[in-house]
Amino acid sequence: MKIFCGTDIIEVSRIRESIERSGQTFLNIIYTPKEIEYCESKRNAKYYHYAGRFAAKEAIYKAVSPLLEHKFDISWHNAQVINDKNGNPKIEFLGIKFDKIKNIDISISHCKEHAVATVVVMVDE
Repeated sequence: MKIFCGTDIIEVSRIRESIERSGQTFLNIIYTPKEIEYCESKRNAKYYHYAGRFAAKEAIYKAVSPLLEHKFDISWHNAQVINDKNGNPKIEFLGIKFDKIKNIDISISHCKEHAVATVVVMVDE
């Protein structure tokens, strides 16, 4: 068994500026409809949640990239971050399958200025 890890950090202000500048175009490129619905439900805190999910998608890519033949085999919409019934984030893969992944875990956190995410993947060799 192997373990792969991915971590990313992003300034909340960068995501806010991208959304304010490009609006729905930016949102539709990066996020799935479920992710947009979740973040928009957070009203005044939505930019923290968008930034957290952006960092999560980058961390997911870093964690699964050793399993990819080419770096462009995964897109922004192939990994969706949703919440379980207890509010904990979890990853759903859409339109892509990783047969070797036995377990995947994600943690997302944010403060006033930054959002960070870490993903740990356990795979069979």
